[in-house]
Amino acid sequence: MIQWPKSNDALGTVNRGNPCESGLCTLCMSDCKGRCETWMSSLRGRKMLYPRKFGKITAGSGNVTSLGLGYHSIRIQGYAYGSTGLNEGMTKDADDCVFTNVNTETTFGNEIKAKCRLPIMTGALGSTMIASKYWNSFATGAALYGFPIVVGENVVGVDQESKLGGGKITSAPELDRRIEVYRRYSDGHGAFFVQLNVEDTRNGVAEYVIDKYGDDVIIELKWGQGAKVIGGEIQVKSIDYAIFLKKRGYIIDPDPTDPIVQSAFERHAITSFARHSRLGATDLDTVGEVRESFMRSIDYLRSLGFKRISLKTGAYGMEALAMAIRYSADAKLDLLTIDGAGGGTGMSPWNMMENWGVPSLALHAKAHDYCKILDDQGIKVPDISFAGGFAREDHIFKALAIGAPYTKMVCMGRAPMIPAYLGSNIEGTFYPERRNKVNGNWDELPQTVKSFGKSPEEIFSAWEDVKKKVGADEMKNIPFGAVAMAGYIDKISCGLQQLMAGVRKFNLSEITRNEIFSANRETEKETGIPFMTEAQKDTAEAILKG
Repeated sequence: MIQWPKSNDALGTVNRGNPCESGLCTLCMSDCKGRCETWMSSLRGRKMLYPRKFGKITAGSGNVTSLGLGYHSIRIQGYAYGSTGLNEGMTKDADDCVFTNVNTETTFGNEIKAKCRLPIMTGALGSTMIASKYWNSFATGAALYGFPIVVGENVVGVDQESKLGGGKITSAPELDRRIEVYRRYSDGHGAFFVQLNVEDTRNGVAEYVIDKYGDDVIIELKWGQGAKVIGGEIQVKSIDYAIFLKKRGYIIDPDPTDPIVQSAFERHAITSFARHSRLGATDLDTVGEVRESFMRSIDYLRSLGFKRISLKTGAYGMEALAMAIRYSADAKLDLLTIDGAGGGTGMSPWNMMENWGVPSLALHAKAHDYCKILDDQGIKVPDISFAGGFAREDHIFKALAIGAPYTKMVCMGRAPMIPAYLGSNIEGTFYPERRNKVNGNWDELPQTVKSFGKSPEEIFSAWEDVKKKVGADEMKNIPFGAVAMAGYIDKISCGLQQLMAGVRKFNLSEITRNEIFSANRETEKETGIPFMTEAQKDTAEAILKG
């Protein structure tokens, strides 16, 4: 098993807990006082692209070998000449071919194209309480910086203020709140997704969304995710709330209506209840039945009025991957998100996370191969989003390259949540009267934050950029978590521009699989990406023999 280092002396970053390939701790705490790379980027922005203490140091890479199969075993190519993808009006002159002129905008969609300023989107932020607590920061940051956000499954069903009439949702205050926060700051870039599972479908969430919001919302069907192979889960500590959820049609474990369980709860032997969603497609036995059922679901959603529909699938094996890609193509879906094992979670069985499913790189490499099989037959391939343990700009670049030309987006789950935690904690110390409202966890600023300044304007490198976007008067309404999000976005967007400039690609649409190579033979075999000394071998030998 590969052990990732807990600290990076060059950047001055340290993980509180055990780090994983993404650079995040395996357990990311909302009250964390720093200093992983994503945490630091939320405050310092693009400064975190470089080693610390400039002028007093030199720095050398510690990553000289890449063992095993994973995104870490893919390396990025570089070119010594040329440039492609420059914006209109620019020339191939060196004054135009600078990284700040790299265009990171992208689009996705079948007939209706969603425009995004960055090729990223959030993972599904669903019914886990942490998603609800920090939603204002997530949504405001995503809207201001023009990338899509996804409301995950069960948000309506678990809302105690929502109302049912005739077995269908008639009022959904929490969903309405989430949509309105994003809409307030959106300028037309990005997109808003609402995800459906079995219970959402039974409760009429799709009908509610289309009736109230029309086709502004992209509706997303969910087959699974990379973190687990069962339905969505949350934990609740109130027995009354657990009973409410059982009446809503969820599976509650243990059963809060069982007298024995109630007695154990009163005596504190049981202190919480797990709410589970159901597995989909349990009544289907063949691939053909799955296709028919899926196409009926799509036809029904289109009959309601949805013009944009997406699918999220998990780290299943090759059969399910092929079904997801082919059926999405046949249904002319707007986006297919493929989430590899290693994906994040708000609540999943831990050993299930550690042991189930196909890891991200292997799954994504095969997804590319399957997309090409369709493409070679003249079948239009759906736009693809890859997910499963991404946090940095190099992850984004590699994911886009491994799936090129089909991959338009990279879905990031836990990483963009960190700025929201951090900003909320800081806001709660400067404004104690807001602490509960913003779910701040700190009573005072830790030294890790104080070292950057004494005021929000000093602490957040992106403060002035956000103020420029919204105006000085509106800054009082912007959550500090959204300002921290701006710092994180500044770092990964600038880093992506630099990587693209290094491969001489000034537009995302120009990225190909030629921009990466494998760092070991196992990765070459499994991905089809040439080993580092095999890439460009033919042209190299032609030069020598010319």
